[in-house]
Amino acid sequence: MPRLTAELVAEAPQFTNAVKDWEIDLRGNKIAVIENLGATLDQFDTIDLSDNEIKKLEGFPLLKRLKSILLSNNKICRVADGLEQCLPKLETLVLTNNNLDKLEDLEQLATVTTLQYLCLLRNQVTHRPNYRLYVIHKIPQLRVLDFKRIRQKEREQAKRAYGEKKPAEPRKSKTFVPGATQKTLPPPPPQPSGPSPREVARIREAIANAKSLDEVQQLEAMLKAGQIPGDVVTSNHHGGTHSQARGGGYEMEEEEVEG
Repeated sequence: MPRLTAELVAEAPQFTNAVKDWEIDLRGNKIAVIENLGATLDQFDTIDLSDNEIKKLEGFPLLKRLKSILLSNNKICRVADGLEQCLPKLETLVLTNNNLDKLEDLEQLATVTTLQYLCLLRNQVTHRPNYRLYVIHKIPQLRVLDFKRIRQKEREQAKRAYGEKKPAEPRKSKTFVPGATQKTLPPPPPQPSGPSPREVARIREAIANAKSLDEVQQLEAMLKAGQIPGDVVTSNHHGGTHSQARGGGYEMEEEEVEG
């Protein structure tokens, strides 16, 4: 199959077209792959590659001048990524009668922000539901699609159909959230941090009435340990007084001890 060579580029017709752009005619050469266009030396506004066998829209070198590409009657089914990097001034792309099938096949054209005129007639993709609105949404700067000017009404329809949707508001949680305003129970009353005045008085009385050094030391040890003695037990088989230690308040009990 013939290739797009530098020699073919050099021998191709070159002329000023009807819109006063400098154009090179590479039509009808049965070319299958776009290549070697660096041989044009970036001297053309328009390149006509119609009536060939090209399957992929790719293979362009950096062509800063090129504004229009005519690719009617080829077999293009794929558009390469990064087309805008090679063709920074591309305004017109004619792809009439090719093999573009799905809306997703047009995704890569969305990055060509200079594109203003696009024709996709006689491609299967034009029969997809909402095709025109989809393209208008994807390439918002387009002015003409399929030789038909894009109206403001169509832009509004495309925005309604494909515009960004507001994210759904999160549902309010029914679980407890710390810091949230809720009915709360009143705080419990503060607990006493030490013995009450009554207990202190009775402790002092117990120490004052202790009959022996051992009993005093026992009371002091319990107080240092944080315990409030109830009844302090001291067995005095000789004096007849019997006291008992238990938890809670401090009480002194006297009972007769049999001789």
